[in-house]
Amino acid sequence: MAPTVTPIGPALDLGEGPYWDEENQTLFYVDIFKHSIHSYRPQTDEHHVVEVDSEGQPVSLIVKVKGEQTKFVISVKNSLATVHWDGLSTKSLKPEVIVNLEGSDNPTRINDGKCDPSNRLWAGTMSSKKEDHTKEVGSFYLLQHDKKVVKHLSNVSISNGLAWSLDKKKMYYIDSLKYGIDSYDYDETSGTISNGKQVFCFKKNNIDGFPDGMTIDSEGMLWVACFMGARVLRIDPTTGELKFTLQIPSYQVTSVCFGGPNLEDLYVTSAKQGFTEELEEKYPLAGYSFKVTGLGVKGTPSVPIKL
Repeated sequence: MAPTVTPIGPALDLGEGPYWDEENQTLFYVDIFKHSIHSYRPQTDEHHVVEVDSEGQPVSLIVKVKGEQTKFVISVKNSLATVHWDGLSTKSLKPEVIVNLEGSDNPTRINDGKCDPSNRLWAGTMSSKKEDHTKEVGSFYLLQHDKKVVKHLSNVSISNGLAWSLDKKKMYYIDSLKYGIDSYDYDETSGTISNGKQVFCFKKNNIDGFPDGMTIDSEGMLWVACFMGARVLRIDPTTGELKFTLQIPSYQVTSVCFGGPNLEDLYVTSAKQGFTEELEEKYPLAGYSFKVTGLGVKGTPSVPIKL
């Protein structure tokens, strides 16, 4: 039986950063340039949205704080900050900055981020100027438990998807304009990475678009969103084999995470930016998020941050 792809919530400008809150069985995600956070509860089909009082700055990631019911870490331009939200209220949220990854005057912004198996947050930056997206001005950081920030990579174009192998020995990372997925040896104790190498190349596999957000399933296979590719790929990172292609009725697919009671549903975010009339006609569901059922695989949980 073919998977079922169902649109959820409203169409967004730049939907990103899906995070599945297992405890509350709720999906959280962001609309970057609308600096808003969305929640979706599949059991009741309820959707809620709240704005972040970010002084107009982009909000690109959200992760839950471990052991807290309503506390989250988000990004605001180049800062990581906490907010409290019950997933229902529409009252604007005031972020409290934890740390700055880069100076507020830097022509960069945080793009994607995710917690490692030890609940430490990794996040990377990219140019905040659209015309400079091809420039390698971004970096990739780790926020340690003591709030110390460590830079691990420089000369990044668009810092994007992250995942860790089931044995916690590999970290998978996407710099979108490298058109592939890189693997690093990962030391969980020290939080260090080394020996980077590409394990999958979009161009060699004739894949349209750019790699964007990413997650990993319980069989160790990566699920990768294809921005400007209208699909999600399932990839074996140890062999570089493309195992499965999931078509998504949105051109700019941005990210993925598993959710649902048994982590058997795949949630997919997308964007709708700079659309031509032709793209409008071809992708009437552009910008929507999607719930995918019937994949026959189980995912891995979203990991909260320990503060």
